[in-house]
Amino acid sequence: MIRRMTLLLTAALLILLPACSSLENSSEGAATEILLSDQSVTVNGRAASADPDDAVYVGADIVYYESGRGDAYGNGSEEDAHSAEEAAQHTVVTITQPGVYRLCGRMSAGQIAVDLGKGAKDDPGAVVTLILDGIDITCTVAPAVIFYRVYECGSKDEETASHTVDTRKAGANVFLPDGSENTVNGSYVARIYEEGTKDKLHKYDGAFYSKMSMNIDGNGSLTVNGENEGLDSELHLTINGGIITVNAQNDGINTNEDGVSVTTVNGGTLTVNGGLGAEGDGIDSNGFLTINGGSVVAMSNEQSPDGGIDADCGIVVNGGSLIALGVRNDPVSSQSKQAYAEFALQPPCPAGSEVTLCAPDGSEIFCFTAEKSFQSLTLSSPDLASGDGCTLFIDGVRQ
Repeated sequence: MIRRMTLLLTAALLILLPACSSLENSSEGAATEILLSDQSVTVNGRAASADPDDAVYVGADIVYYESGRGDAYGNGSEEDAHSAEEAAQHTVVTITQPGVYRLCGRMSAGQIAVDLGKGAKDDPGAVVTLILDGIDITCTVAPAVIFYRVYECGSKDEETASHTVDTRKAGANVFLPDGSENTVNGSYVARIYEEGTKDKLHKYDGAFYSKMSMNIDGNGSLTVNGENEGLDSELHLTINGGIITVNAQNDGINTNEDGVSVTTVNGGTLTVNGGLGAEGDGIDSNGFLTINGGSVVAMSNEQSPDGGIDADCGIVVNGGSLIALGVRNDPVSSQSKQAYAEFALQPPCPAGSEVTLCAPDGSEIFCFTAEKSFQSLTLSSPDLASGDGCTLFIDGVRQ
């Protein structure tokens, strides 16, 4: 079976409607509707409250790395810092209570923040689902979407950590309805110390960020553009569906609890272009990477020793389709249930190379044009019965 894949998804022009469209999937329950704009924010058709005790309010101060604060403030540089004037231009929409919230509209200087308060981390009822139903939001000083405090379904116990994790009860959830097109452009927050110490108070590396385990599902599209990293979770990240495109100056996707975090892909179409700056992986897990289904294309920086796929504790591929391009991809584990093929190529293959992988009978399993140069190539597909006997061609030349 011939499978032709491209490395860049082109999104159609997003036409914002004056109100959020109806949610066809009634299983998501009744949603609080939040309409974003540069002029105002409305909640269920009324102007958003400024009262922090309400379920949704506007007016909170944004967390950002302030310029001119000195070494005792944090370990960021002036390149990471922003002025108070720039920060003040942003409108923070804060969600404070569990529930389902549908967001649509455009905000050119703003942030969606979810914070259910003290004790939420240990409360199984502290669950929020964000239905992104046509949003276009930009934040130039911090993540554009951030989950601060919701229920954490996972454990940070390194002794019991494995490549399999169940995040169905996670407090941070994102749903992409059919036909929705969403864009999130975000910055980051360098490490800020707790006053009088060197302990971390704030540090949020990604444009779309969760301090707790997070799930993403649905059939709509989400594009995340990161000034630093793209899509991040401090513990686990599970992608069950959606057409997700991540472009990031550093790591495209990062889950960052050492020896514990699991990035899981169960479905959807995931295209990750990391390392657009000086360095960066495509998908980087400080623990495990598990691919059970869906379609994954992951690319790293072209010069630094980074990989399209990088996981400190192992990569397991049980299903789906995988293309990973990098200078140095981490190896796939022999525990994987699906066949895979790994190639180390010298000299590096330039951007624009035509890559074809053929089965022993000559049929094409993969055929695509590489968007970036690469030395390390990892491929997996249900059509790849075995890595043995397959033949790789670059620009028609057998490797």
